[in-house]
Amino acid sequence: MKNPVKIVWLSRPEDHDYTAAASFLGLLYDKKRTEGYVGKLRRAAMSEFKAKDIFRASGLPLLSVKNPHVLKDKKKILSKDKVSPILLVRDSQNGRVIIADGYHRLCAVYFYNEDALIPCQII
Repeated sequence: MKNPVKIVWLSRPEDHDYTAAASFLGLLYDKKRTEGYVGKLRRAAMSEFKAKDIFRASGLPLLSVKNPHVLKDKKKILSKDKVSPILLVRDSQNGRVIIADGYHRLCAVYFYNEDALIPCQII
């Protein structure tokens, strides 16, 4: 087995990641709940989970490496640019994890190593 690609992570998500999470969560929840979740995400400690486990918990499909956003993130990884951690929300009522921001990054990382530890904030 060849050595997996080394992924360089930022220590914390960027501000625009929280804005993107709010946009997505706003489709699922009302404004008050969305703002509450985003506030909690901003304060959440960093965690790590394997890429394959996040996919299993989310129930989402792996996007094709031909997807333009996944391709952009793959190139970022190969060029050793720092990648932003992902933002997750536990949906206990449905037994799933919502990827509030970072779905394309997760797909790009999975392409290189399904066992890669993904830094994230989870609430």
